[in-house]
Amino acid sequence: MTGDASAFPVRKVRIHGYNRAFVMAGRGPAILLLHGIGMNHKTWAPVLPALVRNFTVIAPDLLGHGESDKPRADYSIAGYANGMRDLLTYLDVPSVTVVGNSLGGGIAMQFAYQFPQMTERIVLVSSGGLGRSVNPLIRALTIPGSGPLLAAAVTPAVRKVSVPALSALAMTGLPGTQDLPGLLEAYEALADDHSRTAFRHVLRAACDWRGQVITMIDRAYLARTVPTLVVWGDRDLVIPVKHAYSAHELLPGSRLEIFAGAGHMPHEDEPQRFAQALTDFVMDTPAARYDTAGFRSLLRSGANPRDYTRPQEVVLPGQKSPDDYVL
Repeated sequence: MTGDASAFPVRKVRIHGYNRAFVMAGRGPAILLLHGIGMNHKTWAPVLPALVRNFTVIAPDLLGHGESDKPRADYSIAGYANGMRDLLTYLDVPSVTVVGNSLGGGIAMQFAYQFPQMTERIVLVSSGGLGRSVNPLIRALTIPGSGPLLAAAVTPAVRKVSVPALSALAMTGLPGTQDLPGLLEAYEALADDHSRTAFRHVLRAACDWRGQVITMIDRAYLARTVPTLVVWGDRDLVIPVKHAYSAHELLPGSRLEIFAGAGHMPHEDEPQRFAQALTDFVMDTPAARYDTAGFRSLLRSGANPRDYTRPQEVVLPGQKSPDDYVL
């Protein structure tokens, strides 16, 4: 990861008795940046300098992550969406373009579903919630009994060997290593007992041994009136790029950006391109305007999930075609 996160001081506010850490900088239309599981606001450091030139940027550490508190609390996707509503209300920010990477993408979609009046646009960055497929290691971490194994994997003795080895591997630039720097950050954060407990709660809310549980597929029709940008790296090792094409098909009128050679965090791999794509998207598209009657009409006309006809599945060369939709 490049970029200096220290250039943007971390602020904290206390909401519901818990400290919520975040970075807030810039002026202009508001953008909310949501990181993935095990990460924190620093994942956005490479793009912050460019974005704050035109926008008010809010990049929080989700509860259980980074410098935010890590209590025994609600770590569901809906709970996180509520937390973002509360933070924005506290900061007197009435509406945002909500940008989410990985787990943050699932939260972004849930936020738009729960609080459409606060959602101007949606940006999904290698997002969860668009199909079942996810890296097998993530599925394995949800299996009962995986907790002690995870704790053993992050002991000082193991990290003393594994971190340098994986760092050296990441430096080689070999195929399949592009996501290692970001994953190493998440791995090192798990050395903290409270962070590890929160991580397992969040993971179990989002996945099980069969794959992702969270899904927006049955409610995608509600986002027809919300401008949406989908960004993905074609070498994503966590969530396959075919989900990007499925999302683009599910959301007519959405904009699709595939970053060749990028992994699960394209905003880290190609920060200049990402910042430009996001800036152009916000500048070019009018903010969604929530209308109660229109929302009611969409709900009444929406397809029954049992009758849902999925979009034609995109199968990339060399990939199998399993049923990727959880309804």
